[in-house]
Amino acid sequence: MDSEHIVKSFDEELERLDSTIAEMGGLAEAQLADALDALTRRDSELAHRVSERDARIDALERDVDDMTMKMLALRQPMAEDLRTVLAALKTASDLERVGDYARNMANRTLVLSQTRHIPEGSHTIHRMAILVQGMIKNVLDSYIGRDAVLANDVRVRDQEVDQLHNSLFRELLTYMMEDPRNITTCTHLLFIAKNIERIGDHVTNIAEHIHMMVHGEAPDSDRPKSDRTSFTVVKSPTSGGEGVTS
Repeated sequence: MDSEHIVKSFDEELERLDSTIAEMGGLAEAQLADALDALTRRDSELAHRVSERDARIDALERDVDDMTMKMLALRQPMAEDLRTVLAALKTASDLERVGDYARNMANRTLVLSQTRHIPEGSHTIHRMAILVQGMIKNVLDSYIGRDAVLANDVRVRDQEVDQLHNSLFRELLTYMMEDPRNITTCTHLLFIAKNIERIGDHVTNIAEHIHMMVHGEAPDSDRPKSDRTSFTVVKSPTSGGEGVTS
């Protein structure tokens, strides 16, 4: 086999890898959108469909695993090609987790559809999810376009997701202490909010993989993080004392 044919064949494999990542990303983006729609409309049927569709993302991740392992073993890529293959492997793993968290949101929506509705908390979750949806779209565009500048913008925006999560965390804990009947609903909303916050983290991971793929080095600054829920203490509105801590 001549060297020109080898190079062309490898380029085709890289294109197929990009195509599979793009398909995974599109499915993960759709899963989050549908999970949010199911939550907003308290739609159990849509929530069931979101949960069932996660298997397709899992299958695509296995395809990426197979492709990258074969490319590493048979092609022995170097420099930029090696970074591209490794970035695809890591990105597929992050996208699979995005799908998992969207499925978790859908599963909790099945319970929430039978509980008290707390519109204020749902509105903040909706804002978080819309922000993360935009991050997913931009990071996928960044991946396909090898745009490290756009990837860094995604990385910075994760801080806003954390800030919304902090605000919602305190808000929902207050609702629970004011009325114990809110505890079940608020607990599920807290888990859903954490799912969205974690999706933002995985999208940020992908942005960092892109930076490494393009520049051959990690970002030169620490990831901005503002999630303080692990250290939050809420004052009880009735006793004035310390309330729930995470």
